Amino acid sequence: MRKTARIALAFKFVAVAALVYAAFNYKRMFETVHEAQLPPPKILNRAEEFRSFSPGQVNHTTPGTCTPRKKFVFIKTHKTGSCTTINIFQRYAIYNRLRVLMPVGQGPLSWPFPPREQDYVHQPDEQYDAQMHHFVYNKPWLLSKFPPDTPYISIIRQPYSHLKSEFNYFRFPHLLDIHSENPLKTFLTNPWMYRNKSEIFFPHVNVSWDGTRNPLTFDLGWPAEKADNEEDARSYINQIETEFTLVMILEHLAESLVLLRRLLCWNIKDVVLYARKENERAYSFKKYVATPEEMQNHRRWAAVDYMLYDTFNKSLWRKIHSQGPDFYSEVEYFKRICGVISDYCNKTMEESKRMDRAKKNLTEVKMVVKASQWSPEFEVDRTYCSYITSVKVYAMDVRMRGRPYTKDEMSRKMMDQNANIPLMRRGLPSFFTRYEARLAGIDV
Repeated sequence: MRKTARIALAFKFVAVAALVYAAFNYKRMFETVHEAQLPPPKILNRAEEFRSFSPGQVNHTTPGTCTPRKKFVFIKTHKTGSCTTINIFQRYAIYNRLRVLMPVGQGPLSWPFPPREQDYVHQPDEQYDAQMHHFVYNKPWLLSKFPPDTPYISIIRQPYSHLKSEFNYFRFPHLLDIHSENPLKTFLTNPWMYRNKSEIFFPHVNVSWDGTRNPLTFDLGWPAEKADNEEDARSYINQIETEFTLVMILEHLAESLVLLRRLLCWNIKDVVLYARKENERAYSFKKYVATPEEMQNHRRWAAVDYMLYDTFNKSLWRKIHSQGPDFYSEVEYFKRICGVISDYCNKTMEESKRMDRAKKNLTEVKMVVKASQWSPEFEVDRTYCSYITSVKVYAMDVRMRGRPYTKDEMSRKMMDQNANIPLMRRGLPSFFTRYEARLAGIDV
């Protein structure tokens, strides 16, 4: 009996030791990621967690096997997550010292036509490396500023989701004089009834715009007046599908950004996106789920935008399917990298602010992200963190310019539809810039 008890005790000891060993190794498996979030040192290497691939499966757009594209045009559309994604292009321009086609004043490059000579900053040879500010797509004008092989990129989102965001941002309940508990539902019951108010004519450019009807396609160059001409719209969408290297889809942003990295032969570091909290700006119809009848009305009302979205959604997945079997592993790796870097940068920027308030110097400790099969090793420092956590397009524009805007430059900010609508509601004219409005005696 004593011998049996000793054997049982020995088995218990071995079992406990095994559990301790397993727990220790389980901790070690994730240890690298957690340490990467805290100072010092900070090292991340998760590539070994993914299955290995034969040489025939290697991604041939990995930097080192291709040449990074250092010229690009990003068509920044409205209410599509473009104010978040523009940070990627601003960072790339800063780090690579690109010549950016910049508006004289902060804000849009132009609307809805190409900028006038006095509205943008000129390069001596009128050739540029990048464009990323609000600009209605106009290929002939862009060809005068960029080489023919320049990649064209944009981003769109699902049209009903887009409608809700536009409806709130441009204050359509007020513009359409809808005072119901759910103005979006009221509108979708019969959108055609509101056309004389939703379609707005801007006299200074002789153009109509409707933020409820095909606004995505408008930003990509299709006029509002042709909303009912679906056959020509189809031809136009087919045409721009051949002209764009990539139109990203907001609902598939991680996949879109990994594909962007591959198509432009950039590094993972170049396309990291700060993991912000979901947009918490609430409005009454933000989570409203339309009825089948309302959805059918919207599909008919904004048929061209649905055509656009379906075309580029299919195009996105065709391009993804051509990337090979490691694409989805890179997407998972990319999501993890974004999360870890975001956590590190949150702590870094909080510590930086705390030290600034205390008027003390901060000893910088950089995070090192080890090389993976998709990217070389790179460092994340305080400067990089200040870039990716920047929530203001304006702040990054100042960094691209290398100096603040002057008071005169700020007065020359372009006035797009959002800036002009309040004036027109008051019976006033529309204007190109704030400066011109003030010359007319109108304070904006």
